[in-house]
Amino acid sequence: MDNKKQHQKPMTIEEQVQNLKALGLIINDEEYAKKMLNDISYFRLIKAYSLNLKPKNGNYYDDITFERIVELYLFNSNFRQILFPIIEMIEINTRCRISNYFANKYGVLSYKDSENFVDENYHQKFLDDIEKEIEHNKKSPFVRNFKQNYEGGELPIYALVELCSFGMISQFYKNMKNEDKKAIAKQFGIGYTYLQSWLESISYLRNICAHYGRLYNAKLSKSPTLYKQYTEQGISNYRVFGLLLCIKHIMKKDRHWEEFVDNFEKLLKKYKNIDLETMGFPYDWRKLLLEDS
Repeated sequence: MDNKKQHQKPMTIEEQVQNLKALGLIINDEEYAKKMLNDISYFRLIKAYSLNLKPKNGNYYDDITFERIVELYLFNSNFRQILFPIIEMIEINTRCRISNYFANKYGVLSYKDSENFVDENYHQKFLDDIEKEIEHNKKSPFVRNFKQNYEGGELPIYALVELCSFGMISQFYKNMKNEDKKAIAKQFGIGYTYLQSWLESISYLRNICAHYGRLYNAKLSKSPTLYKQYTEQGISNYRVFGLLLCIKHIMKKDRHWEEFVDNFEKLLKKYKNIDLETMGFPYDWRKLLLEDS
């Protein structure tokens, strides 16, 4: 017996508004609601940001307004925008340190040799993926330069990493030998098992930000391994705050990190209805994000 659901019939913008009103959502300005639903989409706005505002398949709780849902959406958008530059710095630092280390220890084309890695199949997948990236970027000036002007037409690792996604970089690191992982992790002042976990999770977080996804009230599919000092405080590793703590340790006392924390606090003052618990934030979140550990 097939118990799968039938797809719902599409609704016009006007029908979407009436449907929300029928579910008990307070809409004070229907024209504003229509504009927002036409600009953002019912699925992105309502489905994602109604979590905790109504029971599943039920009506909205009392006094929930359309404006409150928009506020959650705008908070999330601003949160992503202040977080993404931090992730960018970590990504660029990681590319640089891995490529510099690998080139100096093994040679600029050392990434092609499976003996420099732990898992041969993992390594072959990396080579297959990078060939696709080279082909995709074959008209890029620096790719053409190496293809046309260098023996064998091969890209050195310091150029190759610029074609890799952060996910590919994190997998590259994961497949390195432990002694090499330790050498890279030492530059960050972090144990290599933690750095490996954190890079995977930050790569996942980066993709959420890059594709305009939801951090508010979201559970992370790629959850990082947290220090014991945090798990003992009951901090969850599948909410975004746990990953922010990991990022803190990578960033150390960088002024950009302090600016991020200040800017996040400003968002909370601007958007009053944010439930920090849905993102794993404890009451002393600012202290935890800024204190030495």
